[in-house]
Amino acid sequence: MKLHSTSELSEAYIALGANLGDREKTLMDAIDRLHAHPQITVLRCSSLYETEPVGYADQPFFLNMALAIKTDLSPHVLLSVMQTIEQVLGRVRHILNGPRTLDLDLLWMEGREENTPDLILPHPRMEERAFVLVPLNDIVGQGETSGLHRVVKTAIERLDGKEGIRLWTTCNWQTASEHSES
Repeated sequence: MKLHSTSELSEAYIALGANLGDREKTLMDAIDRLHAHPQITVLRCSSLYETEPVGYADQPFFLNMALAIKTDLSPHVLLSVMQTIEQVLGRVRHILNGPRTLDLDLLWMEGREENTPDLILPHPRMEERAFVLVPLNDIVGQGETSGLHRVVKTAIERLDGKEGIRLWTTCNWQTASEHSES
């Protein structure tokens, strides 16, 4: 059973990407590990999209997706959990924006703002990246109250194009409604 202090639950959004190894399995393993944390509940996952690399181009295509979660962790503790999962699943940082088994980015957390050396919220390049916005658009509901829905819709409209992104598959991870906490 997941334990939360209900007065402090926040909805957060995470971008996931992988371009080394079994990309789809790694993304599903990351979701499992996030959901297994006692203070994180995965609510929704986007479809998976195959995307061309951005920045450092001499690398395989990525699979990208996004998650909506509920947590009572602070943004910095959540980031630490995410970085631990990256390491456990084989992430090494050799080349900036280079190939990786897993990349987890905290995008948004209940409209909170952070600006520290290790975390900026909302994510500073989220609105420029179709490989983030397209999956995020799958899971951000119109009823979302922190303004993220409006941010995503506006950013997608401003984007020059969404070329380089193609639907890979729908998310086959169990949904929160199917998850039993007993």
